Amino acid sequence: MSASASSSATKSKKRGSAVGAPAQHSQSSRKGKRAWRKNVNIEDVEEGMEVMRDEERVWGTVVQKVPTDDLFVVDTTGDDQIRKTVVHTKSLQTTASKILAQRSAVPAVFSRTTTSTKRKAVISKEEKERLLRIAKRPRKGPLNSYVDPTEIGAGSAIMGLTEAVRRSGGYDPWTESVEEPAEVPMGTEHLQKRVIKAPVYTKARDLIEVPAVVEPHLGTSYNPPVNAHQELLLKAHEIEEKRVLEAEKQAVVKKRMEQARVDANAEDIGALGMTLDVPTADTNDEEEETTVSFAKAMPERKTKQQRRKAEKVLAEKRALAHRIANKKMMSTIERAKFLRKEVHKTAEQRAEERREREQALAARLKRGLSGQKLGKHKVAEGNVDVQLGEDLSESLRALKVEGNMFRDRFISLQQRGRLEPRALVLPKKRRKETIEYEKHAWKRFE
Repeated sequence: MSASASSSATKSKKRGSAVGAPAQHSQSSRKGKRAWRKNVNIEDVEEGMEVMRDEERVWGTVVQKVPTDDLFVVDTTGDDQIRKTVVHTKSLQTTASKILAQRSAVPAVFSRTTTSTKRKAVISKEEKERLLRIAKRPRKGPLNSYVDPTEIGAGSAIMGLTEAVRRSGGYDPWTESVEEPAEVPMGTEHLQKRVIKAPVYTKARDLIEVPAVVEPHLGTSYNPPVNAHQELLLKAHEIEEKRVLEAEKQAVVKKRMEQARVDANAEDIGALGMTLDVPTADTNDEEEETTVSFAKAMPERKTKQQRRKAEKVLAEKRALAHRIANKKMMSTIERAKFLRKEVHKTAEQRAEERREREQALAARLKRGLSGQKLGKHKVAEGNVDVQLGEDLSESLRALKVEGNMFRDRFISLQQRGRLEPRALVLPKKRRKETIEYEKHAWKRFE
């Protein structure tokens, strides 16, 4: 009797869960992952998972994930002929057939590789190409062409298509490349490298409205109208006068610099320390005056009473400063509305000034960059090609060539912001210096 009771107790202690997993719910140990799985009662969760697995085997998916429209159909009309056509007979299918008919919608797992009917290649494609090169046999190349074995690179080395040839035809240089955003795993957004986007701003050359080839002035014609010719002459005269004044101003500055350099060199004449000071009356009077200096006495150490008094005075000064600051702040609070209006008015005024500056800059850029300094150099304004009255020709046969097409195109590119301004570099002649060598032939006696 006792043996049967003990065996039943051990059986009840070792009883597993309904699914078959080991379980020991009376044990309170939670030291490891296995102890958690074994000692925690999760039979309701396991039963729910098993029900979901059964639904997946029968229907191919979990019923909870199937939409309601696919599970239910509302029949509002019905069909009266169904009862007459359907024969109510019991199926004569056996139990074994029923069991075999219950096939799972999930495909089976194949543990063995299936043998394909296609015969496997004995050698690889690369090895076959190499053997064909060695045997000098014609082989198929790119674009269904045959490669001549006698051409360069037809040896045993592997020479296939390059990466550029493989990707040819798939790149359009005129279209903007749109990068698709990569998928970022959830929770790692802050670990990804931030993509820095270039700022979008208006370029200066996009605002320029100067045409590439400017329409010439009427005064440049070989037989110009009088008014147009006089106007162009005045314009050329103003430009030349401005250039002459600038040259004279630079000449004056250069002359002053040279004069200052000459004066500085004149003062430095003589050896260092040889210049003697000439005594004057002022220096003699200063020497006669005797100056008596007394050493400042060291301050005595303060007593405790003096230190307390100094601390009290300092505290009173701080309290007075604090009261003045509070009074100032309270007066400022009362004027908060007025100050807010003043700040708003100042901000609007500054925004209006900035807007006016931008409009003036845009209007100036519409006329081009001529005369403006970009970097180290200035953009050339271009010369005015005009002839004097006595130089004008009455026919095209006697017309003289004026200007330079290459120079005009180059200056036009600079004025429209297509090229950067640069200084004119003139060619220099190579200087040939004669190097003299002194031979000591007079030292050698024969």
